[in-house]
This record gives sequence, structure tokens and C-alpha cells, in this order.
Amino acid sequence: MSGMATRVAGTGTPTARGDGATAPFSPRTALRPLVGFFATGLGLSALYAATGIGVSCPFRVVTGWDCPLCGGTRMGSALLHGDVATAFAFNPLALVLIAVLGVVGVCWVVEALGGPAVRLPAAVRQRWRRTTPTQRLVAFFAVGVVYTLVRNLT
Repeated sequence: MSGMATRVAGTGTPTARGDGATAPFSPRTALRPLVGFFATGLGLSALYAATGIGVSCPFRVVTGWDCPLCGGTRMGSALLHGDVATAFAFNPLALVLIAVLGVVGVCWVVEALGGPAVRLPAAVRQRWRRTTPTQRLVAFFAVGVVYTLVRNLT
């Protein structure tokens, strides 16, 4: 059985064996970085909303262009003030991604508390599994580059 992933009884999900196999999904484990991400964003946005002190973007300092995340702190501050339109104007891509992450986080909390598991349709999951982490990372950065070009050249 060395070098092969075993399946979790009754789930058909491979377990981690140190050979590249994946562990079964755990919403509690997945929530940790998501909560950290939102807590950091909330803290930075609250600091900016209260004091006007924000984090300078090194990309913007060097190039004068907005990076894909520029406007995120101002967007968070606008959201804290309930101004979704202004938040969207600061960074529409980040606002949409944060909304999606928020929905995913709520689904994971419900599942962690014993509620139903919400998953993507099987066809989408299969297509996702056919891609490698490197392909996903390249696609992620490609979207960032295109977004940066569009937002700075228009």
C-alpha cells in the first residue's frame, strides 16, 4: 500500500500520505486562514477609517499604477461606513472576490456546525481537479495582470 492514497471510509475522499494525495476537506481547517484574512482586512480598514492611516502599496510607489489590490483598504473603510457604491469604485474585483469568500465562509461555518455540506457541481469539481496548482496560480496571476492593465490604461 506504500505510495498509494487510501480512501476515508464511506467518503471516497483520498487521505494525505505524503505522496501528493489530498486530505479530506475539513471546513474547520479551511476556516482558519479565511478568518485570519477577514480579521486582518477588518483591522486595517478600521484603522484607516478611524485615523486615515493606511498601508502604502509598494507597486504603486514604484510605478504610479494601481496594483490589483490597491484601493482595498479604502474599499474596506467604505464598507464599514455602509457605502457599497464607493467600495465598488475603489476596487470592483476585490469587492466581488470578498463577497464570494464571505459566502464560502458562511457555508463552511454552517457545515462546521453540523449543517449540510455545500459543494460546487460535480462537473466543476472534475474540471478543477484536472488543473494543476501551477496552472491555477498562472491563471490567478494572469487575471491580476489583465485587471491591472485595464484599470490603469482606461
